[in-house]
Amino acid sequence: MPFPLLRARARCARLVMPLLFIPVAVHAQPLESPAGELTLAGAIAAALAANPDLRAGEFELRAGAGRVEQAGLRPNPELALEAENFAGTGDAAATHALESTLILSQVIELGGKRERRVQVASAGYETLTVERQIRQLDVLAEVMRRYMDVVVAQERLSLGHTSLDLANDTLSIVARRVKAARAPRAEQSRATIARARTRLDLGRAQQTLEAARWQLAATWGGEEPRFTRAVGDLYALAAVQEFDTLAARLESTPDFLRYAADRRLHEAELALARARARPSLKLSAGLRRLNESHDTALVAGVSLPIPLFDRRQGRRTESRARIAQSEAERAAALVRARATVFALHGELGVARVEVGVLRGEVIRQAEGALDQVRSGFERGRFSYLELAAAQQDVLDALHAAIDAAAAFHRLHTEIERLTGEPLAAAAP
Repeated sequence: MPFPLLRARARCARLVMPLLFIPVAVHAQPLESPAGELTLAGAIAAALAANPDLRAGEFELRAGAGRVEQAGLRPNPELALEAENFAGTGDAAATHALESTLILSQVIELGGKRERRVQVASAGYETLTVERQIRQLDVLAEVMRRYMDVVVAQERLSLGHTSLDLANDTLSIVARRVKAARAPRAEQSRATIARARTRLDLGRAQQTLEAARWQLAATWGGEEPRFTRAVGDLYALAAVQEFDTLAARLESTPDFLRYAADRRLHEAELALARARARPSLKLSAGLRRLNESHDTALVAGVSLPIPLFDRRQGRRTESRARIAQSEAERAAALVRARATVFALHGELGVARVEVGVLRGEVIRQAEGALDQVRSGFERGRFSYLELAAAQQDVLDALHAAIDAAAAFHRLHTEIERLTGEPLAAAAP
């Protein structure tokens, strides 16, 4: 009994969605590819564990953690050695009047600069975390798309075998009629040509399936697919929630949390610019050696920059503009996302109706007409062209049903990606 894709979606969502907010382990060696019959849950788990893009993105998070650590460090002290009054003339010749000073200095940051740097780095790390969640959602959606491509290709291959069986049966019927001198030999030639074309279509369907399997295996970094088939019921269609419910989820998705993270980053940058406008104090102390008198003396100093020209005005203006820009971009993105979800939601309803009509009345009527024409053809009441047309009507209806079901699942996946969570909780 086929495993319904809808049930697989709901189960995967319950298992996988919490994993989207924890780090992905970085493996030194690629994980072993799934083998045997593959479920949607297995494909998603393999991709989240070993997807090449996610594994590469984990290093960016490590780099961000390093920036946070670096931002919290104090400035290093400085050690300087100064030499004066040497290699001159007269009393300053050679090193007779040499004065050497060893100075140790330390910058004392004022205005909370170090804390502000840490806030900026932490906000940047938060942005990276949200971007990682976005990448994980993208991978999840891509796995579902490619998994659906495999299921659709399997269905088309199965239909190709059915079409070939139908072509063989038709050729047998025509051959019997030709042998009994009840039909011209040209009809047998036509039936033979039709079977040859069906075999070509079957080979093309096999190649399409193999390409889809490789594309799916690539999501977990597999060099080649090791699974035998993707388990799923193409015609198990999810129950669709109302548009308002779906639209309400948009602002809580990582796509929109990114704008909030960007805003916090720019606010931290503004606070850092204000802190840097306040000068830092530099203290120094050391020993001076007077070579002429062989005396030693202490020296001390303090310096404070005068914020006369550079008060970080430009950086503050830029940060304010970036904050406003984040708000404007978020508002524009929300409008676009709502419009996209509305369009997809409408198309989803149309696809559901198409699947129901095609798999109901259309296919039933086409198969009934084919039975009548086949029976009449064997008795000589219909021509081969009429039989071929009736067969094509059935095949066209079956192909259209596959297309409509595939369109439904693809639209369903796009809505899931935009809203960040599944539409249905259980199979119908």
